[in-house]
Amino acid sequence: MDNEEVEFIAENELITVIPNFQYKTFYLIGGDIGPFEPSVPTQVPLWLAVHFRQRQKCRIECPSWINVEKLEEIMNNEKSSDLFTQMPNPHYMEITNVLLNCAPQDIPRADEVKTLVKDIWDLRIAKLRSSMNEFIKSESLHAKVNNLTLLEINTVRNLLTKTLKELHNLKQHVPINDD
Repeated sequence: MDNEEVEFIAENELITVIPNFQYKTFYLIGGDIGPFEPSVPTQVPLWLAVHFRQRQKCRIECPSWINVEKLEEIMNNEKSSDLFTQMPNPHYMEITNVLLNCAPQDIPRADEVKTLVKDIWDLRIAKLRSSMNEFIKSESLHAKVNNLTLLEINTVRNLLTKTLKELHNLKQHVPINDD
């Protein structure tokens, strides 16, 4: 699975839009969406919100966790904890990036939000790499990975599996002393 596939999965998350058009209910495989009334908030998948926004058919209402104060709180919690803290959404990075790319005007203080999400990401990836290093050095057989997102796991997956495979190969070729 690559990062584009992870983003594709994240685009099924529901988000609120405020349409400026009227239309009946859409009957999709994943469920019914609508009806759409002007100025009446409606929940739609992220991919559809992006589609509507690009055609100027709606305004996107940001999830409550996409604001500077909440993200600063998340950042402080992550800094103060040795373990990974639970994120407000399992696809926080993907959703924020999609919204910042398609509708930055709908996000209050979008530049600060972008910086904070990137800082949270960098902090969590640094913590993940450090945890991986400790795991490899400890020669453990398993590890518990609570509160990691799919994108974070996907980011280090190849590195971790290749490293463990190489360590296994090296251990297989270590000469045994018959003293």
